Amino acid sequence: MITSPDLHDHAALLETWWAGCTKVDTDTDWLPETERIAVTAPYGQLWPGLAPGKSLAGRGADALAAVGWTGPVNYTNDTGEIAAVVRSWEDRFGAVVVGVGYATLYLSIAAPPSTLQEAFHVAAEHFAFCPDNIWQNSHPSTLAAYAERLVGLNSWEFWWD
Repeated sequence: MITSPDLHDHAALLETWWAGCTKVDTDTDWLPETERIAVTAPYGQLWPGLAPGKSLAGRGADALAAVGWTGPVNYTNDTGEIAAVVRSWEDRFGAVVVGVGYATLYLSIAAPPSTLQEAFHVAAEHFAFCPDNIWQNSHPSTLAAYAERLVGLNSWEFWWD
């Protein structure tokens, strides 16, 4: 059975699992008690609690501008503009930047368009964002054909010539 992650407290789960992993069972353990507890030094059997979090560097889309990526330089010289659009896709489609190349951008999409009507709207955005995807990388080179390929597609790729 797979339950919803919303039903679980991650800190409580880790603490419970820690207790199970560090419990000494003299009947089944192949290590002496002192060695068994030494495995998890410096904590031993005492759950240390959650590691403190680090401050995050904003949204994934922001990394495009933060690292100075210039992939779409033949289209726009301002990667901040590209990041602004990708931010909107993060919010609306669960987009995650998973890679960049010299002139390419790869996104993982958690909630892609599920109907052709939805895909037409997304295709229009893609065309405005990166017309080369349709002009040079799509056969036939039409918005309609491109939209058909977007239905249910969990990865989007862009390249600028």
